Amino acid sequence: MKSILFVMLSAMLLASCVMPVTQQPAPVTPTEPEKKSEPPAEPSEKVPQPPKIKSIQWDSIVQPLVEQMVNANGLEAGKRLLVDSVKNNTNGLLQTLKATDAITDAISSKQVFQVVPKSQINAARRALGLSSEDSLGLRSKSVGLARYLNADYVLYSFVSNHHDQRNLEMQLMLVKTGEILWSGRGDVN
Repeated sequence: MKSILFVMLSAMLLASCVMPVTQQPAPVTPTEPEKKSEPPAEPSEKVPQPPKIKSIQWDSIVQPLVEQMVNANGLEAGKRLLVDSVKNNTNGLLQTLKATDAITDAISSKQVFQVVPKSQINAARRALGLSSEDSLGLRSKSVGLARYLNADYVLYSFVSNHHDQRNLEMQLMLVKTGEILWSGRGDVN
């Protein structure tokens, strides 16, 4: 056992002894980088343009429809009206917020109904867990929101394609029963 221990200690002692070796540093010769001729830059692919939204004069489309609606039989003046946001049922892009604002402005100017303010609509949407971008897609959701806001009428509007022509369709509904009291259609140019 002593001999094994002696051999191990000797091996360790010899391993720790290193003879100094002086090595010459490698010669460094400065060179200039090669100039590679780069091929001329090719024009990059053109970035596709986002689809352009056609500016629509919503006022001229909405005015005749609102005129028809306020003159419809069976409507009570002074009642609360919820103007629901316009739905886009087309395959294109539309500025539906501008359309909704045009409808609201046209109805407000007639002073037949008390239009529910946007601030109340947005607060009700938050309370019901609906985002402001939710277009409520279904008439039943629109009526439910109108009931929450104690509105008497709700105006449901949507833009659709019909034989390659876009149409704005509006329906005035009685909140209490969901009955459609008036409907109208106008061409969207």
